[in-house]
Amino acid sequence: MKFYTLFLAVLLAACTSKALLIAERFTNDPASDGWQVYGDTNLFQWDSTNHNLAVTWDSSQTNSYFFHPLGGVYSKTNDFLVTFDVNLKDIAVGTTPGKQFTFEIAVGLINTTTATNGAYLRGFGYFPNIVEFDYFPNDINDFGATVSTLMISSQTNYSLGGFTDPLEMEPGTLYHVLLIYTAANQTLHTTMAADGAPFGPIVDSYLDGTFDDFQEDAVSINSYNDDGQNPFGFVPDYSGSVLAHGTVSKFAFASPLPVGLAQAINVGQVKFGSDTNWLYTLEQTTDLQTWSSAAPAVMGNGTNLTIQATSPLLDKSFYRVRADLP
Repeated sequence: MKFYTLFLAVLLAACTSKALLIAERFTNDPASDGWQVYGDTNLFQWDSTNHNLAVTWDSSQTNSYFFHPLGGVYSKTNDFLVTFDVNLKDIAVGTTPGKQFTFEIAVGLINTTTATNGAYLRGFGYFPNIVEFDYFPNDINDFGATVSTLMISSQTNYSLGGFTDPLEMEPGTLYHVLLIYTAANQTLHTTMAADGAPFGPIVDSYLDGTFDDFQEDAVSINSYNDDGQNPFGFVPDYSGSVLAHGTVSKFAFASPLPVGLAQAINVGQVKFGSDTNWLYTLEQTTDLQTWSSAAPAVMGNGTNLTIQATSPLLDKSFYRVRADLP
């Protein structure tokens, strides 16, 4: 089963830090795999039958996180990826009295010390140390639903770009989300699929010279409290709230990236750094739209791996490597 695709165009050489892979299929109790809950435990329920996590994003409740420690701190100098599937059963804004506008559901990386601080108010804007995928549903402003990917530093400096709107995530649709951060260009690149079909494209988020650094020590599903949005009494008051129910499944974090520097050796032949936890497939196309397998899938060997297309396309051919968790 395909887990996610990595494109050669966005891959760079892997960093030299110790490799880490957290791959959660939810077949076993996630608590036994190192997952923890902070805040309202009722917002996160493991479904042992359907192998997913039932999540309630309820901004009327305290900041709550379903998170897995990374065993270290990851910064803008580390390559990493986060991927997951999400299926929203329902989503509504304006569910908290007096907060009728939009608010986000969120998944990404956090700093646990910062995020569990009582002064951490996502609505107000004091939320340092974030690398995050956010979805803001449409509201009475009718600005359109928004997919947002952002990075926020320890000193609350913001990344640039990262806003894709209007782009609506429909309830009942299975969305596959893949975020890839590459340190060499300090860019967070996101791809999405909806029931297996391309969804988006999603605008990249990137850092500039004013951005100091982020310090992340956990991967997390985040339900933020909606307090503190209008401390200065602004008119109009755009305070928002959200109540959503859905499932998250096939969750993974990896650093460094599972595909190292890729090189074209010959027509239909690609050499790249591999990882023993991943299954690699060479794909080919003539139009960059429709891709097909060019050779049988091969398990990584932990070093350089070379794959040769069985029947290489000789005219206007393009190739990419797909990395799957078996």
